[in-house]
This record gives sequence, C-alpha cells and structure tokens, in this order.
Amino acid sequence: MTTRRNFLKGSLAGLVFCGCGLPFAAHAQAPARLPVTVKGKTVKTIDTHAHCFFQQAIDLMGEDAKNVTPPVKGVKEHFIVIEQRLKEMDAMAIDMEVLSINPFWYRKERDVAEAICKINNEKLAELCGSKPDRFAAFASLPMQAPDLAAQMLETAMKKQGLKGAAIGGAVGGLEFSDPKFHPVWAKAEELGVPLFIHPQGVAELGKRLSGNGWLGNTIGNPLETTIALSHLIFEGTLDKFPGLKVIAAHGGGYLPSYADRSDHACMVGPRGCNADIKLKKKPSEYLKQLYFDSLIFSPEAIRHLAAQVGASQIVLGSDYPYPWQLQPVDHIFASSSLSDDEKANILGNTAAKLLKIGA
Repeated sequence: MTTRRNFLKGSLAGLVFCGCGLPFAAHAQAPARLPVTVKGKTVKTIDTHAHCFFQQAIDLMGEDAKNVTPPVKGVKEHFIVIEQRLKEMDAMAIDMEVLSINPFWYRKERDVAEAICKINNEKLAELCGSKPDRFAAFASLPMQAPDLAAQMLETAMKKQGLKGAAIGGAVGGLEFSDPKFHPVWAKAEELGVPLFIHPQGVAELGKRLSGNGWLGNTIGNPLETTIALSHLIFEGTLDKFPGLKVIAAHGGGYLPSYADRSDHACMVGPRGCNADIKLKKKPSEYLKQLYFDSLIFSPEAIRHLAAQVGASQIVLGSDYPYPWQLQPVDHIFASSSLSDDEKANILGNTAAKLLKIGA
C-alpha cells in the first residue's frame, strides 16, 4: 500500500497561516491533528530535535543573560505556551517533541552551571509530566564538571523521567574525546540513554565565517559536529564505550557526506595519526553505530545519509522553533529511496525504541 499522510487531505494541503511570527502549514480553523499513517498504520511521529528556554535559568547568567537568546526568528517561541506549541506541532504533523536546551552555561563556574541545569531539568520534567503524550526531553548537563554531569544525568533519568541528555560539541577548548569526559560516557552507557550532540559553532573561525550568509551557523554548526564526531572516532572513544548511544544534529554535519576520506587518512598521512590508537574497525564504519537527525532538507540528502549510515540510524528532527524545517515529515515521505517500513521508522519508531518512549 502506498505511504500516505491523512493530514494532507482536502483543504489543508498547501495552506498557511501566521502565528507567533512564524508560518505554519495549516489554517486557523484547522481541526485537531490527524494521524500520520504508513501502510494504513498510524505512526507516532517523534521530533528528536526541538528546543525551548526557561527564563529562570537564563536569569542566572547575570550580565551574560542578554547573549543567551540569538537574534533570529523563533526565539519568542522558545518560551513555551503549551496550547500554542501544541497547535504548532499539530500543523507540523508532530505527535511528540523531544525538547532540548542548547547549552549556554559551559563558560560558567561549576555552581552556577549546576544551578542552571537543575532549573532546566526540573522545568523540563514538569513540562513533560503535564503532557506526557506530547513532550519528552533531553537533560541539561554541566559538562565543564564531568563528575557532576554524570551525577545529574543519573538523577535526570531515574528521578525526573528524562530521556537522555543534550550536549554541545566541545567544552572549554576540550574535545569530548578527552579522558576528562569519560565519566559522562560511562554513565550514559550504563544507563542505556542517548546523548544528543548539538553544535554551538566554531568560535575559532569567527573571522573567516564573518560576512554575509550567517556562516557562523550555516557552516560553523555542521562543521563543529563533524569535528566532534571525528574525534570520538579517531581517539577511540567509541571503542572504549561501545554501548554509547549518540544522536548527531543536522544529519551529523559534513561527516556522512565525506566519511570515506577518513578511512584513508592514516595511510596517507601517518604522521598525523597516533600509532598507539588501534581502532577496531574502519573510521567510516563507526557511523553505523551512531544516530543522525533528518534535518538535511531534501529527499536526495536523506537518500545519501541512509546509504552511508543505514536508514535504521536516522530519526526525525526539525530544530523547532527555529524555522529551518516547518514540515519535517514531508521530505521523508518524498524519499522514494526509502521503503515504507524505513519511513515509519524514521518518522518515529526508531526514536521510540531508542528513547524508550511507550516502553
């Protein structure tokens, strides 16, 4: 049976309205959300890449609070008004958002970072508890203090009902492959929960990325993810923690598009490689044990990502409320390279299993 989407039937198709400053694919008098179906079966669509902020946590940043929210579209919508957010999710055909907060506290002292993350996690737990069928969340962690981060991860999973943690791409100039962070990876592996890597850009390239095109984000964010994943691979972190579950934002940056080059690097340039680090498999093969969100915009991009990492490793992502992809299910349904089962898995089944949603 052909894959279909009930919510595109009739007068809803192609119509838009403006709410909270953003366009949504629905109209003001649209009915409640209709189920997304594949082969006649309803799929619970799970957006693993959606954001929010809590003002109480931002206030703890002191003078730096004014720099937390970027001057872009969608910032207002980070401060969730539940009924409005639900309408927006319905318009996007999203049953559940897995909320995360981009880390703005990595440069703060341990006690301040702990207080910020404590507020974030308590508020996330409260929000998810109020609408458990519509929201789940990744915990915030003070990664500059790995021992504390590991403790807070355990609390978030065992006492607050969160589903993993969201982290940046590096902390204080240190890559996450540094042994300093091993306690966090060990705890995540022990708990069996994923870590969602969301980049913050590459500050060192600020001058090169200045000018037109918002290159600090457009190029810088995918580049940081590429660097972070490459270090986890080449430094043997993924061998040390083979059960570690990592979800990479924005389709994993540039790495899946050029991963085969990594397989040749140490043969061509042995001086650039540590002979003492013996990887257990080819660098490109580690991509098949990572997960990647679908925020790469086109069916062709999805086809290539699936060919490189496997369709089983892709989960839905929109980056909402930033208006990067306001119809995140569309390019999944438009991907003729995917089977119906693969589409259903990307839309929600894989995330449900990975995050133990409904288990």
